[in-house]
Amino acid sequence: MSSFVQYAPISRVVVFGGTHGNEMSGVTLAKHWLKDSSEIQRQTFTAESCIANPQAVKNCVRFLDQDLNRCFSKEILSSPGSEGDPYEVKRAREINEQYGPGVSSYGFAFDLHNTTSNMGATLLRCSKDDLFSLHLANYLQSNTGNQSMPCYNFLIDIPVEDNAYLQHITKHALCLELGPQPQGVIRLDMLSRMRELVNQALDFIDLFNQGKEFPSFETDIYKFVSRVDFPRDSTGEISAIIHAELQDKDYVPLKPGDPIFKTLNGKDLYYEGERILYPTFINEAAYYEKKVAFILTEKVKWKVPALKVQQ
Repeated sequence: MSSFVQYAPISRVVVFGGTHGNEMSGVTLAKHWLKDSSEIQRQTFTAESCIANPQAVKNCVRFLDQDLNRCFSKEILSSPGSEGDPYEVKRAREINEQYGPGVSSYGFAFDLHNTTSNMGATLLRCSKDDLFSLHLANYLQSNTGNQSMPCYNFLIDIPVEDNAYLQHITKHALCLELGPQPQGVIRLDMLSRMRELVNQALDFIDLFNQGKEFPSFETDIYKFVSRVDFPRDSTGEISAIIHAELQDKDYVPLKPGDPIFKTLNGKDLYYEGERILYPTFINEAAYYEKKVAFILTEKVKWKVPALKVQQ
């Protein structure tokens, strides 16, 4: 008999948009569902949407003081705080108080993002141990075929005590990065794809709660390896830009010797790694301030046990 991983049924779901205030697909959908949440309700659970960073949304900027999606560390959430704390730090504590582990009825969180990189629909998880979310990602890959915006499974495995991302405040979570889409812009194709994925994910949770058993499977995971900065001169200014051969090649194998940057003097700079890796978040606009030109991942196969609801 197959072994199963079992989790308790999920009774409440929250869908976050506007964690970054200029990523407009999630902002637009969250606002819509705040007015009328009927679309995201299912037979076995209730769902609600939340604008995570309302002031950033109001100003159509990524954040006011600091990146909200880096404010959910154990240190920040457990500290008493003060009136002089940055806006996003205060907001992170408010979100955690409403949806975090102290509110056990919220079993799942979606965090909806756009990226300027050519990443299709990237299903990003921060814990290798959340097999429920991995089954959900597999369900989306199997049931929402879209050649122009395929689904990729991306893992940044972060210890709980070091995790500062919004998605880790609930037991199960999934972050959706959808692109390419410019900051501050609504694109119908991106919004429609995000809406489809959220609704399919809600269908999965409903089926799980009803007792449907999901078989074991093997899947490709793009696992975080490292961040790569732009080349810089002695003053810290960027001295070379993403090479045309790399631009828009998210999840395409990067081989030793492939060009990755070009200087304004026309000199090609090459990938000097010793093995094939898979770049993503290539030339992401929001990562310039973080000194990240792209992220390198390794492609690994994972075997995932079957899933069923805990009786």
